[in-house]
Amino acid sequence: MASSVYITSAEGHSGKSSIALGVLDTLSHELPRIGVFRPVARSTVERDYVLDLLLAHDSVNLNYDECVGVSYEEVHADPDAALSRIVERFKAVEHKCDVVVIVGSDYTDVGSPTELGYNARVAANLGAPVLLVLTGRSVDESRARTADEMRQIAELSIPELTAAHASLLAVIANRADADSLATIAKAIADVAGVPAWAIPEDPFLVAPTVEAIMAALGGSFYTGDPALLVREALGVVIAAMSMENVLPRLIEGSVVVIPGDRTEMLLAALTAHASDTFPSLAGVVLNGGFELSPTMKRLIDGLDASLPIITTGLGTYATAQRIAQTRGQLSTTSQRKVDTALALFEKHVDESVLLNSLSVGRPTAVTPLMFEYGLIERARSVRKHIVLPEGTDDRILQAAGTVLSRGIANVTILGDEADVRARAAGLGVDIAAASVVSPFDPQLRARFAEEYARLRAHRGMTVEAATNIVTDVSYFGTMMVHLGLADGMVSGAAHTTAHTITPALQFIKTKPGVSVVSSVFFMALADRVLVYGDCAVVPDPTADQLADIAISSAETARQFGIEPRVAMLSYSTGASGTGAGVEKVRTATEIVRQRMPQLAVDGPLQYDAAADAAVARAKMPESVVAGHATVFIFPDLNTGNNTYKAVQRSSGAVAIGPILQGLKKPVNDLSRGALVRDIVNTIAITAIQAQAVVVGTK
Repeated sequence: MASSVYITSAEGHSGKSSIALGVLDTLSHELPRIGVFRPVARSTVERDYVLDLLLAHDSVNLNYDECVGVSYEEVHADPDAALSRIVERFKAVEHKCDVVVIVGSDYTDVGSPTELGYNARVAANLGAPVLLVLTGRSVDESRARTADEMRQIAELSIPELTAAHASLLAVIANRADADSLATIAKAIADVAGVPAWAIPEDPFLVAPTVEAIMAALGGSFYTGDPALLVREALGVVIAAMSMENVLPRLIEGSVVVIPGDRTEMLLAALTAHASDTFPSLAGVVLNGGFELSPTMKRLIDGLDASLPIITTGLGTYATAQRIAQTRGQLSTTSQRKVDTALALFEKHVDESVLLNSLSVGRPTAVTPLMFEYGLIERARSVRKHIVLPEGTDDRILQAAGTVLSRGIANVTILGDEADVRARAAGLGVDIAAASVVSPFDPQLRARFAEEYARLRAHRGMTVEAATNIVTDVSYFGTMMVHLGLADGMVSGAAHTTAHTITPALQFIKTKPGVSVVSSVFFMALADRVLVYGDCAVVPDPTADQLADIAISSAETARQFGIEPRVAMLSYSTGASGTGAGVEKVRTATEIVRQRMPQLAVDGPLQYDAAADAAVARAKMPESVVAGHATVFIFPDLNTGNNTYKAVQRSSGAVAIGPILQGLKKPVNDLSRGALVRDIVNTIAITAIQAQAVVVGTK
């Protein structure tokens, strides 16, 4: 039977959804099959955004309808019948999962003990311990509550759980006063007798998006970049004064409300947003229902402004009132919100204590999500500095925001600083902690040119020629790694593999004893992770190069926690076949054995004999690798590339890579179709490789 946890709050606006996401993410690091359940849905008309958020998590494989218990109307009509229906539907979900995260009702009106009592009753009947969420804000949200006030709320809330025979697991004070976290947690723990944590208020999490504001106003999108509608609005500025008086009052990330007939103010706002001397705006609302003249439309179009402009027929007061009443929602449309929520949870909640309280045991299977989490944890353990040359790519900026907020690595982004930071701000991505460096920086350019000319003097390179070459972002970023200004580089989202790795081959060069730079993919299957090499770099390796690839791949596997058992693949197993291809693999296998006598390696092996124990017993019964291989070495690029893609597409495996190996310092290439998640994983892998470089030089 699955474990479960029931997350409920004592009143509304507690930020319970961010806690649920944190708990779900924590559990996904330990268990492969996570379920979510909503006993009482917010609405029968619209989809529940909290449930949608949790279902979007990679660890959950359930559909929306099976995760809903009943509606508010059903609870009000017959609470007992509704409870029976909730239990029935929950059991169907529980049967499919290792653990279920249950999210209680949302206090659609003023918070009341009756609603908490009903949630407690549901939790007791589901056999789920309660994680109680208390809000650290006053009822009108005008101030933070004191530790004594939080203690009193706990004293009032916990008896409601006890009366319904619900078991209290832990308490989290969310949106708490940042200066009193330890005091608040202790005050609650003293009352509750269970673990208690406090998470600070983050204004960004409660800020609405420009898109949400547009919906609240019943407005229309007029012009700008629609991709920027997902940016959060951190404030509101009413532009009812003259231009000279409004401009000093602009706020970073704010929405500016401008009467539609004040066109001079609209132009002032657009100009201020485009300049480097005023805050970056989230959007403009033109209110009053005034039509812009054709001349003004032409002028705005000519400005080529990306700032979203919304129109509404509401008056200024009604517009401001509705914006003020619009609350931010944690949803998958805002990666920054998700990253912020997870980062706060990871920082302030002791996940090991939480898991121990739930008696969650670690299984032997390793899912793709568990492997990815392991990468992030490893990268965070010794934080490294990674350079990202492609600062004009939105995916790179979004990945950098995630990497920084989750503490995975320090980041330098190449590009014009004003342009890079403006685009990131427009996307709602926080890269404040990143360093942004221009590849035309005069001091670095001169230094890099001299070094490149020195390294390539045998090829006739001059400082003058090098001065132009090093402004190429791949050369500039690689030179940063070479000179120790960064620990590793990740590129390729907008460039070819050759463009990315050529500079590394020219002057970072290979490790001692390694003759060839190669690559591996981590193939994350449903229950384990395999290593495939080489699938991306060396077209037709010689026997010596194939041996190098095998040894490098085994080293990479061990570096990432995979015990290497190396299968040298061919179209023949053992001594059953002949031919040039088989002989190459046989020779390479012997070279590996001579160079690494302690390494478990066998070949030639067909793929089925390497991967399937039953086939191995028939074809290679005495082999310690056959049937149990973890590292698969392909005889050439044609075979490797096609095989990894076939496995990826046919089995649903997650292919992480390519990961370059054999270089003295880590440089990694991205697919030009890479998703933000792929880029984050590659940055984490590069950081881990950089950690090994430090260890190896001691």
